[in-house]
Amino acid sequence: MKQLIKPNKLNPGDLVATVSLSSSMAGKIPGRYEYGKKQFEETFGVKIVEMPNSLKTDELYSNPQLRLDDLMTAVKDPSIKAILTNIGGDDTVRLLRCMTDEHFEIIRNNPKIFLGMSDTTANHLMFFHAGVSSFYSASLMFGYGENCGVPKIMIENTKKTLFDDSPIGILPQSDEYIVDKVYWDDKNDVLRKRTKTDGWHFIQGKKPVQGRLLGGCMELLAMTNGTRIWPTMEDWKGAILFVEDSEIRAIPEQFGDFLRNLEAMGILENLNGILFGRPGGEFSAGKEIERDKWLSLYPRFEEYLIKVCAECGREDMPIVTNMDFGHTVPQIILPYGALTEIDPIKKTVSILEGAVI
Repeated sequence: MKQLIKPNKLNPGDLVATVSLSSSMAGKIPGRYEYGKKQFEETFGVKIVEMPNSLKTDELYSNPQLRLDDLMTAVKDPSIKAILTNIGGDDTVRLLRCMTDEHFEIIRNNPKIFLGMSDTTANHLMFFHAGVSSFYSASLMFGYGENCGVPKIMIENTKKTLFDDSPIGILPQSDEYIVDKVYWDDKNDVLRKRTKTDGWHFIQGKKPVQGRLLGGCMELLAMTNGTRIWPTMEDWKGAILFVEDSEIRAIPEQFGDFLRNLEAMGILENLNGILFGRPGGEFSAGKEIERDKWLSLYPRFEEYLIKVCAECGREDMPIVTNMDFGHTVPQIILPYGALTEIDPIKKTVSILEGAVI
């Protein structure tokens, strides 16, 4: 994989820009936005500033250029040290039609922290194409804007990843996660239900391996496949793929199709490892039966991972599932291009270098 440029670390008092690069939910549910803004500022000691179109509503869908303008404004502004997406959505990829070689050069020449998840995968691959490391993380409204405060594990991991240039080390595992859904327009700070987890599942592999992180949300990886921002085969060679699915909750067979596409392209056989995020998203109160039915499908995701890897002779490749990233809370940050080690013996995943300078 090509060596990515690392952005400068964050410091207390720094300016962090918020952008809406897909959904206009920040403008439509301002209470949730303000809640997340307040928590992020108070928790990390930074100052959030909105880009000009960050809180606009319906006009964002019909004007992807406005969204791209906000991103470029934040990237070029030397006073802004990080960019935090408000939320994902379903059409970030439309920004790609507006991008020129000059836009990628601007990103490359002005490296800074870029944060987000889900549909934001497309933006991460834009940064990757430009040669700059970015961060698959919670968004302002999902994760950092949770009722009852930012989870402790997220606070510690965010500080270690973004405010510290030393090696990140062993990634933390949460012993519980949030499964109930609180509607974001409710002014309700009740403690959300937690479900105990049996931890990360090290389902394959007999010895430690190292590789550089590359991946994102399954649906967006499929959507960007074949575009100019899709990583080269050289980028995939020796990489550790991290992948998760969205709140749409793909069935295991769809995940199997995704893996077989990677197999057919020759990518799967060239990976050094796979990290799979806890799937499924949240469930509304009163949907416990639906939730339990969904959770019962989880072993089939793991069966497809083992089966398809075996089809291309990769029974040796370490695979970790049920991890704390993606559409789950709490969630850890995964820096693109960071040298990472999977140790199936010690049952640890470690980032061996700092993600910022």
